[in-house]
Amino acid sequence: MVLNLVKMITMANLLSMFILMEVVAGGFRFGVDGLRMDYYIMSCPFAESIVKNTVNRALQDDPTLAAALVRMHFHDCFVEGCDGSILIDSTKDNTAEKDSPGNLSLRGYEVIDDAKEQLEDQCPGIVSCADIVAMAARDAIFWSEGPVYDIPKGRKDGRRSKIEDTINLPFPTFNTSELISAFGKRGFSAQEMVALSGAHTLGVARCSSFKNRLSNADANLDSNFAKTLSKTCSAGDNAEQPFDATQNTFDNFYFNALIRKSGVLFSDQVLYTTPRTRNIVNGYAMNQAMFFFDFQQAMVKMGKVDVKEGSNGEVRQNCRKIN
Repeated sequence: MVLNLVKMITMANLLSMFILMEVVAGGFRFGVDGLRMDYYIMSCPFAESIVKNTVNRALQDDPTLAAALVRMHFHDCFVEGCDGSILIDSTKDNTAEKDSPGNLSLRGYEVIDDAKEQLEDQCPGIVSCADIVAMAARDAIFWSEGPVYDIPKGRKDGRRSKIEDTINLPFPTFNTSELISAFGKRGFSAQEMVALSGAHTLGVARCSSFKNRLSNADANLDSNFAKTLSKTCSAGDNAEQPFDATQNTFDNFYFNALIRKSGVLFSDQVLYTTPRTRNIVNGYAMNQAMFFFDFQQAMVKMGKVDVKEGSNGEVRQNCRKIN
């Protein structure tokens, strides 16, 4: 009888340990459709490495694509949530988000297509385009010497992409109050808004987005930098000006540029001229580690904005069109 009792206790302990191991290995997988760090661990275990390798190859050929992939993720999440809607092509019956004036300069779609094609070969119908965009942005930041961070996966792809929805994107002419309001509607604080604006440490702006600053006397624009911008714009509206001196490196140089009154966009420079956000800019300019920490936290949060889960979305076979 004692032997049987010992056996029962041993079996109960083993069962409890097995259940605990399942919970840990499954990433606490209660709630089937919830976002999880290990969402593809069983269904497509090489998903993350496929995306990372694809992004790395693309950036080795063209380092400027890092900024493009980060910008694509932002423009996706700010319109209808992080659902890959930015990837959908227009049809004769519908003008999609990507053909909005604010999105015409977006690049990097071929990187997402490449990753998706490989993933469909490995594990068809499993990895969403929305997750690929989020992972590609994260990997582009790391490749550019930015912070290392992980993101939860499990987003589904949206079935809507309409040009009129892009009115929700922040404009380069926004003042600080308008920026705080636009980000606040999506649950971000003023500090998170400034941290996310730091993504402008990568990439360039086209003259068309800042030339209005040159036609009006702007006391918050350094006179020598104004000459630089004027020279850039002499080549036309599509001429490009780097946001800071290290356009392909993720660092805090962007914030130092703002302190020198050398922000390219009006919506950049107002972050320093406005008392409410000036101290945040000063903090990030002095402490890159603090900027990196706050940025990665804000990026993870942005990646959860209005995500589609379960039957509210789908996994597209082709990122450019709804199934």
